[in-house]
Amino acid sequence: MKGAAERIAELRAQIARHNRLYYELDRPEISDAEYDRLMQELRALERAHPKLLTADSPTQRVGAPPSGKFAKVRHAVPMLSLANALAPEDVVAFVERVRRFLGLEGGEPIDFTAEPKIDGLSLSLRYERGGLARGATRGDGTEGEDVTPNVKAVRGIPRTLEGGDAPEVCEVRGEVYMMKSAFLALNAQQEAAGRPVFANPRNSAAGSLRQLDPAVTASRPLEFFAYAWGEMTALPARTQWGMLEWFARHGLKTNPLARLCHSVEELLEFHREIELVRATLDYDIDGVVYKVDRLDWQERLGFVSRDPRWAVAHKFPAQKATTLVKAIEVQVGRTGALTPVAKLAPVSVGGVVVSNATLNNEDHIRELDVRVGDTVTIQRAGDVIPQVLGVVRERRPAGARRYVFPRTCPCPLATAVVRDRTAAGEEGRIARCSGELACPYQRIEHLRHFVSRRAFDIDGLGERQIALFYEKGWIREPADLFELAARNPTIKLEEQEGFGETSARKLFAAIEARRTVPLERFIHALGIRHVGETTARALARGYGSWPALREACSRLAAGHAEARLEMDALDQIGETVVDSIAAYFSDRHNVQMVERLARQVRIRDAERPAQDSPLAGKTVVFTGHLEHLSREEAKALAERCGATVSGSVSRKTDWVVAGREAGSKLRRAGELGVQVIDEAQFLALTGTAA
Repeated sequence: MKGAAERIAELRAQIARHNRLYYELDRPEISDAEYDRLMQELRALERAHPKLLTADSPTQRVGAPPSGKFAKVRHAVPMLSLANALAPEDVVAFVERVRRFLGLEGGEPIDFTAEPKIDGLSLSLRYERGGLARGATRGDGTEGEDVTPNVKAVRGIPRTLEGGDAPEVCEVRGEVYMMKSAFLALNAQQEAAGRPVFANPRNSAAGSLRQLDPAVTASRPLEFFAYAWGEMTALPARTQWGMLEWFARHGLKTNPLARLCHSVEELLEFHREIELVRATLDYDIDGVVYKVDRLDWQERLGFVSRDPRWAVAHKFPAQKATTLVKAIEVQVGRTGALTPVAKLAPVSVGGVVVSNATLNNEDHIRELDVRVGDTVTIQRAGDVIPQVLGVVRERRPAGARRYVFPRTCPCPLATAVVRDRTAAGEEGRIARCSGELACPYQRIEHLRHFVSRRAFDIDGLGERQIALFYEKGWIREPADLFELAARNPTIKLEEQEGFGETSARKLFAAIEARRTVPLERFIHALGIRHVGETTARALARGYGSWPALREACSRLAAGHAEARLEMDALDQIGETVVDSIAAYFSDRHNVQMVERLARQVRIRDAERPAQDSPLAGKTVVFTGHLEHLSREEAKALAERCGATVSGSVSRKTDWVVAGREAGSKLRRAGELGVQVIDEAQFLALTGTAA
């Protein structure tokens, strides 16, 4: 049997080899689970034999204690920025400026290195006699933060340079980043644990590197590309390309897509190629960087202001990107509308990782001729909704087939799909499932809408919970939600994944708290097509109570002309809404569903706008958690009483309504002498019983 010292040395060598295979050569030979097993064995042996523990052990990458703050580091050589080129003519101008500055004849060639511009966090690594001495962020270019313990926790950064011939001082510069696939997995873990998700891989990488606890950094999947240097006691190469090769030979990962170019035409071709393959890369880039290759020419060119004359960043167009269409799927919405969605290879657009984009409708797909396997250009419409702009036809793979829009709903019922009709009787662009609430997809969307913030507003019921409850068969329609607690001895919600006794109890309490609901919210929650918040409010005010509205809807569905005229006469109600309500209440299933729901809840009559309310003409601010009303309900109630609701406290504020855990707004009210009232006093002012 091997001795402890021999086994520890063997494990350290194995782990070092696998680190290099995974992080530097992209050729992993073992699974993550097997790697973790090796690390666990090494940790156990080192705990059993503490005298054999050394500072360079792989287990010590997380050995530094959390620091209270980051010390400042002044860069010996400033970490400066790059000038941008936004168009091909800017690159041509850059090359001509270099040529003029150096006094080169037109025919003398200039070589350039070209490499993708990583969208990450700039980092400086200072090696002394080959060992990692310090890691620092860029900061303002002159002064950064000392993040050495965290840098030592990044597996892709070598603690010691290989080769044994490193300059006495060797400051390597590059970019810390996170793979897109790792970012998506991390966000999934964050969401599952109830923690905030990250906006994009760059923010995730930056936040991970600047953790006060290096153990947190070690748990994050960070990577590092080397591409530049700062203070060097000796330069081991005479060209930029030679320096990249030297980095790679000494254990530092460099970008494998980097290329040596010999003309401006080659630079522009490189940019075009990288933009087209950008979507297939598992890391974010926002352009390419060109650098004069000869280091003596770099020294002669020097800097202008804070930018080197010998380098430029050729950026990609803002807010757009190219990526691959991996699949086209159809989503069924609450109203039965079929929306085709392109499932994309993840790509960053405007700082947000996008993996889905809308294709709008069948006609839009036909007009663009989008096919699975296509390379497409996408953008975020209004910086919000990703959409496909067009197809890069020359990148289309052989054999890509035209997409055939489904003629039946993708739900298990395979109900027929029909196209909307315009007022003139022409075929519209929207295709809908004709199954209404018989379609399970529409049912799930109806349930999600029912519990949403502007409908019944039930805390703790999101998409995941609704999908789970539907899949289990616990809920099929809204009334079922109000029977969950009574059925729990059989259901045992607390035993389901993601729940416990406390979370189950809170969910049941949240559902119970919504057994009393204002009429307008009840109407909106039904999910009747064309009946949104404003229309629901108009109907509630027009009829005043649920029995009155229910009677009107029954008569409307039965074809009574008087009922139609009465509803059509209401403010903000037109023929489209009337037709939709008539169709909804003509369906026997819908009527039964609504009646079962109405028996489970108390529907509060609509409150008529007060003419002489104490709140009329006043400005009100809400803060903290209210006991009897949601924030949206309180706001609507105040507005119905003639008040203006503001989001901040000022000298013009008349009342601050303070609930539990009121914060800065309450303190501000005290500073300004604004009257503070509680929820009960507010309800009294509105004439509403708690």
